[in-house]
Amino acid sequence: MKKILILTAVLSWFVLISGSILVLTGLLMATASPGLLGLLTGVFLTSSIVLHSYAAIQLRKSILRPTIPLGRQTPMGIRFMGFASLFFALFNFNNALYTLQHTGQIAKQIDLPAQYKNLPVNINHLLQAAAIFSFVLSICIILNVLINLWLLRIYQAKSRVG
Repeated sequence: MKKILILTAVLSWFVLISGSILVLTGLLMATASPGLLGLLTGVFLTSSIVLHSYAAIQLRKSILRPTIPLGRQTPMGIRFMGFASLFFALFNFNNALYTLQHTGQIAKQIDLPAQYKNLPVNINHLLQAAAIFSFVLSICIILNVLINLWLLRIYQAKSRVG
């Protein structure tokens, strides 16, 4: 159980930090984008990752220190935000796999402005790096959600008995 609590701490912090960066990037893009509704949906989904990770950290703290009770709304937050995070992770996982399989075709569709065409940047490598990061992040989110749903069930069973 100790190793699982360490794993969920590492996953929660990694997902919390990565999700926060994605939310901030999405908010910055939303200010300059005409397709505001689509971006706000993306920002909501990435926000669910951040909220779930925070709730998971609170759950871990309550498991390690039984004197600190879990907040009344936290179990529902772990469940609801967990399922929204799973939706994002599965969608992101699918996109990462597609990008890794079709990097060359996607790179041909990208039309860079004239001032960036002479830079020594390989679009294929950038797309592959982004896809690998998305792939790893998706796996971390899925593991984090599943482990914390399991830990929540154990925590609630112990709190009913104890």
